[in-house]
Formats: sequence, structure tokens, C-alpha cells
Amino acid sequence: MHDLRPHQVKAIDMLVAAFRAGKRRPIIQAPCGFGKTLCAARIVIGARAKGNRVVFCVPSLSLIQQTFDRFVENGIDPGDMGIIQANHAWTRPHAGIQIASVQTLQRREFPLTDIVICDEVHLVYDVICRWQDEQPDKLFIGLSATPFSRGLAQRWDCLLKPTSMADMIAQGWLSKFKVFAPSHPDLSGVKTVAGDYQEDQLGEAMSKPKLVADVVETWCARAEGRPTIVFAVNRAHARLIHDQFEKSLVPVAYIDANTEREEREAIGRRLANREIQVVVNIGTLIVGVDWDVRCISFARPTKSEMLYIQAIGRGLRPVYPKGFDPQSCTDEERAAACESEKGSLLLLDHSDTTMRLGMVDEIDHDELLGGKKPKSESEPEEKHIGLPHECEDCGCLVPPKATECPNCGHVNRRRVNVEQLPGQLEEFQRGGKRVKAPSVKDALIAMGKAEVWAQIKGMSEQYNWSKGRRSHVYRDIFGVWPGYAIEDLPAKLPSSELLGWERSKRIAYARSMRAKERAAG
Repeated sequence: MHDLRPHQVKAIDMLVAAFRAGKRRPIIQAPCGFGKTLCAARIVIGARAKGNRVVFCVPSLSLIQQTFDRFVENGIDPGDMGIIQANHAWTRPHAGIQIASVQTLQRREFPLTDIVICDEVHLVYDVICRWQDEQPDKLFIGLSATPFSRGLAQRWDCLLKPTSMADMIAQGWLSKFKVFAPSHPDLSGVKTVAGDYQEDQLGEAMSKPKLVADVVETWCARAEGRPTIVFAVNRAHARLIHDQFEKSLVPVAYIDANTEREEREAIGRRLANREIQVVVNIGTLIVGVDWDVRCISFARPTKSEMLYIQAIGRGLRPVYPKGFDPQSCTDEERAAACESEKGSLLLLDHSDTTMRLGMVDEIDHDELLGGKKPKSESEPEEKHIGLPHECEDCGCLVPPKATECPNCGHVNRRRVNVEQLPGQLEEFQRGGKRVKAPSVKDALIAMGKAEVWAQIKGMSEQYNWSKGRRSHVYRDIFGVWPGYAIEDLPAKLPSSELLGWERSKRIAYARSMRAKERAAG
């Protein structure tokens, strides 16, 4: 039986405290590499010690056996476990611990149990919602690295955050990472459906020869043969990338949803043995993958924080030197050992997702989100983090609060002491002298009405705005409605000034609504 790490001990302590406080449906946020299965095993052991029956739900059939094996490795008696799956050899309906997939549960009556533990709860399974509705007094425990789905606050009563991805990187439980943004795809014509890019249009936009070639050329120039996962948009896009790697004589494999489990495992072994260097996949290597991945090529633009974090998390698992015990050392020693053995994860972001959502270890939420997810939502309005910028020398992305490039050490020019308000910039210089800088609105007006309208149309296509909304954005800037003379101008990519202006208006609106809510009650 493995010893618990400090953040796992804290998670269990927080769970016990939540139950004592009367909570019935807590969610534990366990970042990628947290050791979620070990933590879950200890929760199950504690529940069984009190005579409680437990059902552990996994998101797919392929994870049932893996979970069973991990539970055995972490001290659970296999004689006390059963598997709910048709014709499975370990079908034991009277065992105190049952492992089931949500697919199987949808077709059966709910098993008799005292506690339901739901893995990857951010996926919001219909069967779990129905179970909660039909048995409202039952204890439910949710587990997820990214519990950011809208509506979770309506069904779960608290969020437990024993640690964060940033803390785990600083403490050496996860690998550090560097991000390069070698490509800037034009997504102005790609519509948004259900909060993310429409797949067919996205695949077409990302399949342009220059972008596909850039994925391979950048990997050859920067990856130094590191074992790599490439995230593609769809089968056609993935095949183009796969074939381009083959033409470049790079040993490569391909995985999609139709790849059998045995073949996936064989590909994983070949990657570990360095028989291949790259695996191109379509959204399948996100959950339950413990491969030693040292480079991720992200060629699948997304507006989903959850998808992005889950994908990049595949490359953040640390590798320590042989004989090194990460449990019995300081955070500094652990971080140094992790970096010396594996080095930083290399993230080649061909999608501009980091530039759009922020550094992956800074994306987070302090509480569960309520409400339903709007069709055109790209991110919750309540969460706005600083965005990275490209190093002027090497192109590595520099975290928003840093000035020195993490890759080459170049000190980038930085607008220090700048306070941004809706439509106005105030620069505070040394000695406390305040100088009024040109406002964002002034900069937009200087561009001219036709140019700004074309950019607004581009933003409208990205975020699926109504015609009325884009007209209101134009009027907020110029004080008049757009005229017929510019109505049919072709769309352009929005400038940083327009993006900043629109973001500041949304922030101001959200703050005013919260202030009204506080005043009302």
C-alpha cells in the first residue's frame, strides 16, 4: 500500500470535515497528477471500515479494469470488489465495492449502495443526475481535475480544493513546462457551437498545408526527439499530420476512438521504448493515460478550459531519478529532481489556445459554477486571468506577471505599473508621477470606422454574436450606429485593442450586476 502525499491527506481531511458540516455532495478538485485513484482507494477503504457499500463510477468501459487493478495495488481486497459489466468474470453483485461505467449504469437499475463516487464529474453524466434526483439523500462524491462545467453548483454542494496545479508544479509533484506558439491560425470564419469551435469548420481551417507542415517542422526543430502526443481536430486533420511526420521520416503512430485497447497499449509501450517518437490522436489520450510524455503539440484550437487542461496534463507527470523518494524530501529537492530527470514539458501550441485562455497552471475557479452553458460561451464571465505574451527573442510564451523569458532569459519590455479601466489607460511612472496614456477607445477611433467594423464582424463570427450585439459594440465606440456603407465589408481578425475594449465592457457589466445583486439582498 502506497503512502499518501500531503495534498492527498488534505483532500481526505477536507472531505471528512465537509461531511461533518452536513454536506452530502462534495466535489474534490484533484489536478492532473494528483494521485486521484490512490486518494479514492483510501476513501473507499475508510467507507468500508464503517460498513458502507460503495459504487465507483468511471466515464468509460476501458477504465473499469484499470481502476480495479489500481484499487488492488492500493490495498483494497479484490474479494470485496465486483464489476458491473455484462458477462464480466468479476461480476459479484453482493460485494461491498462495485466498479461500473456510466454507460452500463444507464441500462440497469441503480445498485444498492450507501456512497457513490463519480470520477470525471465535470462530464455531467445524465445517469448520475437521474440517480441524484431519484435518491436525494444518498452521499455522492465527485472527482475531477477540472470541475468547471456550468450547472455543477445546482447538483453539488461544495468544492474542495486541497491544492492547485501551480502549487504542485512548484512543489515538484508535477513537471514544469515551457510554451511556444509557432502558429497563429486564422479562425475568424469558424463558428462556435455549444461553447467550442464547430469541428468541421475548425478541421478545415487547421488543415491548410502551411499549418500542417508547421506542426512537423516545429517539432523537428524544437522537440529533440522527445516522446510526443499531438492533439488534432478530427480524423482527416490527424491523418494529414500523421502522413507529414511519416514523410519527414519521424516514427509516428495514430490513435482515434476506433483504436482497440490492446493496440493503444501497444502504441504506449512503443512510445516508452522509443520505437516511435510521436502519437497523433483525436481527443482520446486525455483520461486514464499515464505515459511518459515530454512534448505536447496542441493543434486543436479550443475555447474549453477543461479540454485544454486535461490535454496538457498528459505531459505534466514527473519522472524522478531511480532510487529517489519524492515523499521524503523538501519541495525544493523534489522540484530539482523532477526537472533534472525529465526537464520541462515542451508545449508547442499551434492553436493560440494559451494566448486565448492563459497559462494552463493559472486557469482555475474558486467555486462551482451555476446556470446553464450558453451556446456561444467561450469562458465564464466571472473568470478573467492575465494572458501571456511572446518573448521578443525566441517566441516562448512568458507568463503574464513575468518579465524574463523562461526559455532564453531575455528580459522583455514590459508595461509596468499600468492600470486598465474601461476605455482608459493610466500609467504610473517612478516617483508616483501619473501620466495619462491614450485610451483604448481613442486608439480604436483612430483606426477608422470601416477598419473597426470589419474587426467587430470578425469577432462576431468567432463568438457567434447576433447582428444587434455587434452594432451595439460599434455604437459604444463611435457613438453612432454603423451605416450601410460599411455593412458589407469583409470580416477581419480583431485587434488587441478591440479585444481589450470588449473584455473591459464585459467585466464592467459583470461587476455592475454583482453590485446590484448585493444591493438587492
